[in-house]
Amino acid sequence: MSQKSTARLHPPTPLPRDSLGGTLGHPDTDTMFAEPTALGTGGDRLLRGPTTKTLVHRAAGVAQPLFHVHARAALASGLMIVWLNGTHGAGKTTTAALVQQLLPDSRVFDAEKVGETLMDITPGLPWTGNFQDWPPWRPLVVETARRVLDYTGGTLVMPMTVLVEQYWREISTGLAQHAIPVRHFVLHGDQDTLRGRIEGDTLLGPSPFRLTYLEPYAEAARTWLHREAEVVDTTHLTPAQAAEQIAESVKS
Repeated sequence: MSQKSTARLHPPTPLPRDSLGGTLGHPDTDTMFAEPTALGTGGDRLLRGPTTKTLVHRAAGVAQPLFHVHARAALASGLMIVWLNGTHGAGKTTTAALVQQLLPDSRVFDAEKVGETLMDITPGLPWTGNFQDWPPWRPLVVETARRVLDYTGGTLVMPMTVLVEQYWREISTGLAQHAIPVRHFVLHGDQDTLRGRIEGDTLLGPSPFRLTYLEPYAEAARTWLHREAEVVDTTHLTPAQAAEQIAESVKS
């Protein structure tokens, strides 16, 4: 499972067309979503993906990498989300607080609070075992993040486990529709290391909830998650070292 390079750009690729004659992201590339998210100048269509923003000219139907979304777009808009993913107990909350100290004009937004708000509704919503399964949670995360950024500008550091690919697509596509660049990092550790951290947690104790997500994380990492993010192997890193690595990547 290799770390995805954020500098990787695909060569020009012919694109399929939608029912309206517009161009769609090529299904074999990992730099675009499957649908257009905005229109550029002169009727050009902007397609956003996890690592690049691509300008597609309708007449030519050819994707031309325009620029690195996380650097140039962030500078243009002044907005950014640094999303810290990884299984429960991987150290996201601790690392996020340290990343926030290293990035100017940044704040931590824990999307779990959105889930807790939904859990406070009475009578309760039909329980599924995880508030992420409730359809309102994903769009509410997007809407809250974009409203906060509209108000404050700057960067949101968001420590939040998302292991279901469909849920990540909903969130990332929603943010892209608001032209918010996202740097997606996964805090990775091997199974023994993660299990040891969970069982040795002196604050929460050995959490059965966290332990049950070790296998789903491994499956997500193998099938899609590590392809969609910059992987930070924390097996031999302290939270401070992981935070520094993430901050340096964001700044570069």
